[in-house]
Amino acid sequence: MKGILEICVDSAASAIAAQDGGADRIELCSALAIGGISPSPALFHQVKENTALEVRVLLRPRAGDFCYDEYEFRQLREEVEMFRKLGADGVVIGILRPDGTLNVEQMKELVRLAGTMKVTMHRAFDVCSNPMETMETCIQLGIDTILTSGQKSSAMEGWKLLAELTERAAGQIEILAGAGITPEVIRQLYSMTGITSYHMSGKKVQDSRMEFRREGVPMGIQGLDEFGIWRTDGQQVRKAAEALREL
Repeated sequence: MKGILEICVDSAASAIAAQDGGADRIELCSALAIGGISPSPALFHQVKENTALEVRVLLRPRAGDFCYDEYEFRQLREEVEMFRKLGADGVVIGILRPDGTLNVEQMKELVRLAGTMKVTMHRAFDVCSNPMETMETCIQLGIDTILTSGQKSSAMEGWKLLAELTERAAGQIEILAGAGITPEVIRQLYSMTGITSYHMSGKKVQDSRMEFRREGVPMGIQGLDEFGIWRTDGQQVRKAAEALREL
């Protein structure tokens, strides 16, 4: 069986570690600590220059919900076009209406602008009101992949919906299981759902190189360690890749 291991990264160093660990592709974002937002073109260039992996770019204008105003949607349109021209392999997007249904008109426009790039529906799917209906719409729109935890806080908790989605999809769209993925979870989820595509960050918190440290001056979210740097652990990626090969 050929599985897919996708690693979510927000730095060139993490992308290199993902490649060294045996990842098949990466989802590139910024600010992974807040769930990820759109990365810069400069970061994209760094990743492309230093890895040979397929790169799908997360496009999200801000943290929070997935219901966007006209300015945010305009930003998403421009980012899809920009990363297509820069040579991205795919984009990772998702827009909902206030009632929890997929914003079909806006998603259709983004898919059109993506052209030949692959398109992943990101975890906005996990807070939509009707997952089966949303999956069918994604298939009709030509979306390639759905990243989902089965509408639970972790993929293991959401395994029943993941199994249902996989059965209903019948190969028409890739179901990419994410949230709480480890080598052991891959083994368990495969036996429970038949899913062969997995998404993880494989992160470790790396201590800052700063020697002088001014404590008590937060730069953002209260309680977030300003001297803890999130990085992908190539060893975790390697173990997950081995778990996939064993299936």
